[in-house]
Amino acid sequence: MTRKAVDHLGLRTAMADRVMPMLVAAMSFLAALAIAGTLAASVLAVQWNRNAGAALTVQVPDAGDPAASGPGKRLDAVLALLSKAAGVSAVHVLSAAEMDALLKPWLGSDAGQLAMPVPAVISAEWAGAGQPDGLAASLNAVAPGSLVETGSRWAARVSALTGSLQAAAVSVLVIVAVVAAAVISVATRAGLAQRREAIEIIHGLGALDGDIAGRFASRATLLAAMGGLIGAACALPVLYWLARLAAPFGGVVPAAPVPGVALPVLPLVLWVALPAIPVVAALIGWVTTQFTVRGWLRQLA
Repeated sequence: MTRKAVDHLGLRTAMADRVMPMLVAAMSFLAALAIAGTLAASVLAVQWNRNAGAALTVQVPDAGDPAASGPGKRLDAVLALLSKAAGVSAVHVLSAAEMDALLKPWLGSDAGQLAMPVPAVISAEWAGAGQPDGLAASLNAVAPGSLVETGSRWAARVSALTGSLQAAAVSVLVIVAVVAAAVISVATRAGLAQRREAIEIIHGLGALDGDIAGRFASRATLLAAMGGLIGAACALPVLYWLARLAAPFGGVVPAAPVPGVALPVLPLVLWVALPAIPVVAALIGWVTTQFTVRGWLRQLA
């Protein structure tokens, strides 16, 4: 028959298993969301930078006029150059319907009715390094006034935005850890104050600071781990729901980490991070309690 551990210091009463676990659970829930936000920002940044950086747009004014050099029209000359240019692929001339759909928010449903000269627009994919300055010069030689743009400017803006989001998520993690440590420290000091007389007696009889701190740290570690487990469990369905909403923006739906097992659609990194939250919470609880109790005991000397 297993004997129940004797609680000589009355820590089960001094550090009850209600307030601290719930507060740590709330902090753990926020930490899980912050970790997911950091990961989501990284994934979306890679996806959006790839798409934006690979976009190449060419505008050819007066597309039906003769080319400045060589036979044929300006649009045909530009298309011939693009088909031979290194790093350019998937060349496509936007049709009249596509142009109308593109200009509809500004010019109405039919841009041709406005009797305005609309340049021909060519979309392509750019795999070259840096800006296509050489390509722009070649195109202007056969069709002066042609404009060549890549998505590098938008890619830079996306990188700045996602970097800010990641920094904010990391800041939230740091704040959560500090607040969790503060909560545990306050709860520990409340327990010390409640059991002050008993602690002073056993400390005066020769009990070591490490032994007393170890008793409190064991209790705090258990309660913090319980809170971390509750918070991670509560965050799981929320993260699953957010992952389902964000999947189209990433271009693909992440697969379940274990084939054949019906698990929520979450990246593998989160399946590692979520179980680590109770461990980190327990570590914060142990370290914080050790420092708090030892500092309090030194004041008794």
